[in-house]
Amino acid sequence: MDEQLKQIGERLRGLREVLDIPASEMAETIGIDTEKYEKIEQGEQDITISNLMKIGHKYGVSVEELMFAETPHMKSYFVVRKGQGMSVERTKAYKYQSLVSGFVDHKADVFIVTVEPKPGARTVYKNSHKGQEFNMVLEGKMELFLGGKTITLEEGDSIYFDSTKPHGMLAVGDKAVKILAFTVD
Repeated sequence: MDEQLKQIGERLRGLREVLDIPASEMAETIGIDTEKYEKIEQGEQDITISNLMKIGHKYGVSVEELMFAETPHMKSYFVVRKGQGMSVERTKAYKYQSLVSGFVDHKADVFIVTVEPKPGARTVYKNSHKGQEFNMVLEGKMELFLGGKTITLEEGDSIYFDSTKPHGMLAVGDKAVKILAFTVD
């Protein structure tokens, strides 16, 4: 994970340098202070997918380029075989596998997100981003914290919601939860 965070930080710094953007502007784009943003570029602080999406949308770069250093090339279709999508372990609790990374100008970001259980945990990091989000539980059980509500979702359940509302999730029980997550503007 640490190496992946460093690589994402390097790509963010490279983007900022190419576009001649000060660190303070990038920090403002994602709503954090400059010192915290600089730690992201140094690979010492994690950055959420939603914040990568904010940067990508503002500066015309795909989330896949920021996460994986891969530029999409396919224009007619893009196939991802089971377990083969580009993936990044964002934190020890979350792993994202992109299902659209090779398709040029995709209109939605689609991931399989694996959330590891944290026994006894009740603190959930919440984020928000523009647009809407669809989640479907593929395996396991989770609690989705959305705005001021807690919604329990089990295998086969789905939810579509306004992703500008603060949201976060926890795996319930001792088994990881896998969800299919779509985000759209």
